[in-house]
Amino acid sequence: MTRTFRYTTPEPPTSATGVSADVLAQVATDLGFEGAPTFVVLTPAPPLLTGAWAVLRESLLAGAASRVEKEVVAAGVSLANRCPFCVDAHTVLLHATGEHGLAETVGRGAEPADPRHRRLLDWGKRMDTERPFPAEHAPEFIGTGLAFHFINRVVSTLLTENMLPDNAQRPQVLRDMAGGELPRTVRRELTPGDSLRLLETEGPAPAWAGDSPVGAAFGALRTAAHLGAGLLSDEDAAYVRRTVAAWDGVTPLPLSGDGLPDRDERPGARLALLAALAPYRVTDEDVAAWLVPPHTDHCLVHLVAFGAICAVERVEAALTGTALVEESA
Repeated sequence: MTRTFRYTTPEPPTSATGVSADVLAQVATDLGFEGAPTFVVLTPAPPLLTGAWAVLRESLLAGAASRVEKEVVAAGVSLANRCPFCVDAHTVLLHATGEHGLAETVGRGAEPADPRHRRLLDWGKRMDTERPFPAEHAPEFIGTGLAFHFINRVVSTLLTENMLPDNAQRPQVLRDMAGGELPRTVRRELTPGDSLRLLETEGPAPAWAGDSPVGAAFGALRTAAHLGAGLLSDEDAAYVRRTVAAWDGVTPLPLSGDGLPDRDERPGARLALLAALAPYRVTDEDVAAWLVPPHTDHCLVHLVAFGAICAVERVEAALTGTALVEESA
């Protein structure tokens, strides 16, 4: 546990109670990973945990669209966001579907041979308006893409970079991880909407989700994530929103250079913006400057989630041409 979590010390999954225990049990059953760090890291903030899990489950795991194709989109998003932890996870899950060649291609950042998979991977990287899927599957594909724009940022900020320790046989290790019960789990049909009973917040469903359970899940996550704005002054929260709105929704910030608020003077605004635009650049010093009493793990998870949801909404706006355009009008 201590090697996985960078800045928080969540309780072990076996110690989880209440809704956190219910979510982690459903994660183990439906996703196939016991104690998945992606969700354990959110347990200090149950509304975020339930919202993030519901969006992932209802878009990626449940529904009528191809699981393989949605995994390709999720991998594309994770590649674009420079999240090796999530790229490895989707490589494992693609192996579990039986698509070993595709998994290895995606895992090394190469282009799939199949034109449809290639288009889906590219769409995941850009999430533009040229959608390579039928309209009836839009809630699942868009929900998957936006789910991982959120999850990538949480993972890159709060977890260690790699899902696996350094290993010369990394491709084989990832393939081996896809054995056991995981292939059966991946192929199982899930009942849409089963995660919604766990939600602790609610919010309006976006138009792109139609009447899919993805809409209720996304609305709940959006509401929970925006609670983190309360950890900043009104001025800093507005600055974060305004700065992310000016981003193009695609281009990652460089690995060096600044243009961000000063770490000592506005540590919260700086950390939220890094989580939004360049989570791979978050340093120990950035977190230490803000994570002082009375701030707790609960607060840190919420602040990171606020930055993440601002970025998600910017991507959503670029994709739909609505959300942030209306807000700035």
